[in-house]
Amino acid sequence: MKIRIPSPIGDIGVELHDQTAVSVVIGPRGHEKRRFLPFSKLPDTDFLDELYGRFSEYFAGARPSPGLDYDLGPSGISSFARRVLKETAKVPYGKTRTYRKIAVGAGRPSAYRMVLASLVANPIPIIIPCHRIVTNKSGIGSYIGGKEAKKWLLAMEKEGLKA
Repeated sequence: MKIRIPSPIGDIGVELHDQTAVSVVIGPRGHEKRRFLPFSKLPDTDFLDELYGRFSEYFAGARPSPGLDYDLGPSGISSFARRVLKETAKVPYGKTRTYRKIAVGAGRPSAYRMVLASLVANPIPIIIPCHRIVTNKSGIGSYIGGKEAKKWLLAMEKEGLKA
């Protein structure tokens, strides 16, 4: 099932196998956008209501993550990318880590440039919060959903910590 959910950073396309997320697309456009059914056109089910509620609460700063089960298997990413995403998933809500720190945690301290490539290939952004990984203390770095979306997410999470 492929669902399109509205959000403050643009539509979010979520691909599910049963109730497990296998893909998230920030701001799907054109042909890709048509692959995802608008949430408003889907039948009411407890699971879909819960899914929408979790994303809504996350984007409102009331929840540290959508908290969905996920499967990286269908993505075909490398074992290093999996380690990078595992380290990325550990970064607490409202906090950031550098590419270098993630590289160290993934077992390849000198591969911090490869961390960026792994994060850009993240098949499930938001669920695995790659927006929390920054270049250094003064720069935010790239983001799969664009720099403006990354800035918005980081600011929203920072505000969520205050609430």
